Amino acid sequence: MAAKKVLVVFGATGVQGGSVVKAILGDSKMRESWTVRGVTRDVSKPSSKALESLGAETVAADLNNASTLQNALKGAYAVFAVTNYWESHSAEVEMKQGKAMADAAKEAGVQHFVWSSLMNVSEMTKGVLTKVLHFDSKAHIEQYIRGNGMPATYFMPGFYMSNIPGSSLRLVNSEWTFALPIPTSAPIPLLNTADDVGKFVKGILLNREKVLGKRIYGATDYYTIDEIVKEFREQFPEAGKTAKAVELSHQVYKDGLGSKGMPAETQEELLQNMRLLSEFGYYGGGSLHESHSILVDKLTTWKEFMATKAPAFADLK
Repeated sequence: MAAKKVLVVFGATGVQGGSVVKAILGDSKMRESWTVRGVTRDVSKPSSKALESLGAETVAADLNNASTLQNALKGAYAVFAVTNYWESHSAEVEMKQGKAMADAAKEAGVQHFVWSSLMNVSEMTKGVLTKVLHFDSKAHIEQYIRGNGMPATYFMPGFYMSNIPGSSLRLVNSEWTFALPIPTSAPIPLLNTADDVGKFVKGILLNREKVLGKRIYGATDYYTIDEIVKEFREQFPEAGKTAKAVELSHQVYKDGLGSKGMPAETQEELLQNMRLLSEFGYYGGGSLHESHSILVDKLTTWKEFMATKAPAFADLK
């Protein structure tokens, strides 16, 4: 019997990495041919122990210390690599981490590097939106990986469904209101990150030859803000009776972020991120059809997410 392939998952205790671990180890067929090694900063933490209980090996490494990465990648066939811009709020730090993982993976002879990427917004918008650093930095890492000759696929997660309940869609003066600084007809590619990132990565691993060098758009579907609110009304007829979608002015949106303690540069970054959705498209108008063709598992719809995965909606009728 052939030896099992080793999949190394960086950020294994995070939302994206955790989803990948669960998807692979939760599938008996995948377990026949794959083992999972989860990379965390501290293997003694309960979150790391939870990975081990699923059947993952855990290993400690620090993305800010490139010398710790080689041990994590020994014997790896495939890698899922992800960074967290919001931890440092620094594109420079994120790019250094991403390049360190790519360099270490190439040195280790990795055969399939799956990078959690995003679009280059500055480039795509021809300089109109230049402050969406958490997109651009990941795109720069993608460009670096494409240049280093490693076999790779670029997974691009959509707009997190989990960022909507209780945040963009919340109770305001006894009415559920979805308020963003863009037209309510703007299309948003929604993704149930915790459950569905792993479904896409499983599809990527199973279709290696087909997806090498390709971008995979990670979203269930495009939903307009109006559609999101309409489905909320249908899901919760009582609570949703007066639910509405509202287009905020740019300044009101930024003021709201400022009231939560966000600095001016972060306010502008998030505003431009929203403008991307309506003015250029999250994926630049790209279709999800080809990305869905590699899937084995059904993705979570917005209605399904509201029904079972949204604590802010748990008591609604």
